[in-house]
Amino acid sequence: MILQQIADKPSHGYEIIKSIQEQLGGMYAPSPGVVYPMLTMLEEMGHATVVSDGARKLYTITEGGSKSLAENKTAVEAIFAKMDRARSEQGSDRSPQIERAVENFRMALRMKKGPLTTEQIHAITDIIDAAAKQIERS
Repeated sequence: MILQQIADKPSHGYEIIKSIQEQLGGMYAPSPGVVYPMLTMLEEMGHATVVSDGARKLYTITEGGSKSLAENKTAVEAIFAKMDRARSEQGSDRSPQIERAVENFRMALRMKKGPLTTEQIHAITDIIDAAAKQIERS
Protein backbone atom coordinates (compact mmCIF):
# COMPACT_ATOMS: atom_id res chain seq x y z
CA MET A 1 0.00 0.00 0.00
CA ILE A 2 2.80 2.41 0.90
CA LEU A 3 4.65 1.51 -2.28
CA GLN A 4 1.53 2.35 -4.28
CA GLN A 5 1.32 5.67 -2.45
CA ILE A 6 4.81 6.70 -3.56
CA ALA A 7 4.15 5.32 -7.05
CA ASP A 8 1.20 7.69 -7.32
CA LYS A 9 3.20 10.63 -6.00
CA PRO A 10 6.68 10.92 -4.45
CA SER A 11 5.95 11.63 -0.80
CA HIS A 12 7.30 12.28 2.66
CA GLY A 13 6.38 9.86 5.44
CA TYR A 14 3.98 12.35 6.99
CA GLU A 15 2.16 12.76 3.66
CA ILE A 16 1.76 8.98 3.42
CA ILE A 17 0.29 8.83 6.94
CA LYS A 18 -2.18 11.60 6.12
CA SER A 19 -3.10 10.06 2.76
CA ILE A 20 -3.91 6.71 4.36
CA GLN A 21 -5.91 8.47 7.05
CA GLU A 22 -7.90 10.34 4.40
CA GLN A 23 -8.50 7.16 2.37
CA LEU A 24 -9.99 5.58 5.48
CA GLY A 25 -12.22 8.54 6.21
CA GLY A 26 -10.24 9.52 9.30
CA MET A 27 -11.06 6.33 11.21
CA TYR A 28 -7.42 5.19 11.26
CA ALA A 29 -4.00 6.74 10.76
CA PRO A 30 -0.91 4.54 10.75
CA SER A 31 1.66 5.52 13.32
CA PRO A 32 5.09 6.82 12.33
CA GLY A 33 6.45 3.66 14.00
CA VAL A 34 4.77 1.64 11.25
CA VAL A 35 5.29 3.88 8.22
CA TYR A 36 8.93 4.95 8.58
CA PRO A 37 10.37 1.45 9.13
CA MET A 38 8.36 0.28 6.09
CA LEU A 39 9.81 3.11 4.01
CA THR A 40 13.30 2.14 5.15
CA MET A 41 12.59 -1.49 4.23
CA LEU A 42 11.34 -0.47 0.77
CA GLU A 43 14.52 1.53 0.28
CA GLU A 44 16.70 -1.38 1.40
CA MET A 45 14.82 -3.72 -0.96
CA GLY A 46 15.54 -1.35 -3.84
CA HIS A 47 11.84 -0.54 -4.31
CA ALA A 48 12.19 3.11 -3.30
CA THR A 49 14.79 5.82 -3.35
CA VAL A 50 15.07 8.63 -0.88
CA VAL A 51 16.25 12.20 -1.37
CA SER A 52 16.80 14.57 1.53
CA ASP A 53 14.42 17.49 1.31
CA GLY A 54 15.69 19.69 4.12
CA ALA A 55 15.07 17.82 7.37
CA ARG A 56 12.59 15.49 5.66
CA LYS A 57 13.03 12.62 3.22
CA LEU A 58 11.20 12.37 -0.08
CA TYR A 59 10.49 8.80 -1.19
CA THR A 60 10.13 7.84 -4.86
CA ILE A 61 9.41 4.46 -6.41
CA THR A 62 12.16 2.72 -8.38
CA GLU A 63 11.89 0.51 -11.44
CA GLY A 64 12.16 -2.51 -9.14
CA GLY A 65 9.35 -1.12 -7.00
CA SER A 66 7.16 -0.61 -10.07
CA LYS A 67 7.85 -4.18 -11.14
CA SER A 68 6.92 -5.47 -7.68
CA LEU A 69 3.68 -3.47 -7.75
CA ALA A 70 2.81 -4.91 -11.15
CA GLU A 71 3.52 -8.45 -9.91
CA ASN A 72 1.29 -7.88 -6.88
CA LYS A 73 -1.40 -5.84 -8.62
CA THR A 74 -4.26 -8.11 -7.50
CA ALA A 75 -3.21 -7.97 -3.83
CA VAL A 76 -2.72 -4.19 -3.94
CA GLU A 77 -6.13 -3.67 -5.54
CA ALA A 78 -7.69 -5.94 -2.89
CA ILE A 79 -6.14 -3.85 -0.09
CA PHE A 80 -7.45 -0.61 -1.54
CA ALA A 81 -10.89 -2.16 -2.14
CA LYS A 82 -10.98 -3.28 1.49
CA MET A 83 -10.07 0.25 2.58
CA ASP A 84 -12.87 1.66 0.43
CA ARG A 85 -15.37 -0.80 1.94
CA ALA A 86 -14.26 0.03 5.48
CA ARG A 87 -14.62 3.75 4.83
CA SER A 88 -18.09 3.36 3.31
CA GLU A 89 -19.26 0.99 6.07
CA GLN A 90 -18.12 3.39 8.76
CA GLY A 91 -19.68 6.24 6.90
CA SER A 92 -17.70 9.41 6.70
CA ASP A 93 -20.64 11.63 7.51
CA ARG A 94 -18.79 13.21 10.41
CA SER A 95 -17.72 16.77 9.97
CA PRO A 96 -14.05 17.60 9.43
CA GLN A 97 -14.09 19.42 12.77
CA ILE A 98 -15.12 16.22 14.56
CA GLU A 99 -12.51 14.20 12.66
CA ARG A 100 -9.84 16.72 13.72
CA ALA A 101 -10.98 16.59 17.34
CA VAL A 102 -10.91 12.77 17.34
CA GLU A 103 -7.39 12.82 15.91
CA ASN A 104 -6.29 15.36 18.55
CA PHE A 105 -7.73 13.03 21.20
CA ARG A 106 -5.81 10.05 19.81
CA MET A 107 -2.60 12.08 19.69
CA ALA A 108 -3.02 13.19 23.31
CA LEU A 109 -3.35 9.55 24.37
CA ARG A 110 -0.30 8.51 22.32
CA MET A 111 1.77 11.26 23.92
CA LYS A 112 1.11 9.86 27.41
CA LYS A 113 4.27 7.76 27.45
CA GLY A 114 5.73 5.75 30.24
CA PRO A 115 3.97 4.01 33.04
CA LEU A 116 0.89 5.79 34.33
CA THR A 117 -0.01 6.04 37.98
CA THR A 118 -3.31 4.62 39.19
CA GLU A 119 -4.58 8.18 39.63
CA GLN A 120 -3.66 9.10 36.05
CA ILE A 121 -5.38 6.00 34.69
CA HIS A 122 -8.53 6.76 36.69
CA ALA A 123 -8.51 10.42 35.62
CA ILE A 124 -8.09 9.55 31.93
CA THR A 125 -10.80 6.88 31.97
CA ASP A 126 -13.15 9.23 33.84
CA ILE A 127 -12.60 11.93 31.19
CA ILE A 128 -13.19 9.48 28.33
CA ASP A 129 -16.33 8.03 29.96
CA ALA A 130 -17.73 11.51 30.66
CA ALA A 131 -17.10 12.63 27.07
CA ALA A 132 -18.77 9.47 25.73
CA LYS A 133 -21.85 10.09 27.89
CA GLN A 134 -22.10 13.70 26.73
CA ILE A 135 -21.83 12.63 23.08
CA GLU A 136 -24.52 9.96 23.55
CA ARG A 137 -26.89 12.52 25.04
CA SER A 138 -26.31 15.27 22.48
